Amino acid sequence: MATLEALNTQVMGISGDSMDTVKRFAAEFAITYPLVSDSGGAVKKLYSGERINYLIDKTGRIRLIIRGVPDNSLIIDKIKALGLDN
Repeated sequence: MATLEALNTQVMGISGDSMDTVKRFAAEFAITYPLVSDSGGAVKKLYSGERINYLIDKTGRIRLIIRGVPDNSLIIDKIKALGLDN
């Protein structure tokens, strides 16, 4: 996570679970990045119901979509290749 933050990147997790469940999950796994509850499904409707990772630049443009659980090194390489690390 520190490597991603060093690349001028914000990581955020969005879950369909309640905020109480999200807080317990974060505590159990010592997650330090922001987690958001989307229990109403608004974000899910905008993007997708699957496990998908979006790389969104500072202007709000989606620059990369990765389905599944990617290796962090793949994301880091893509951030650098797109020049989003400055």
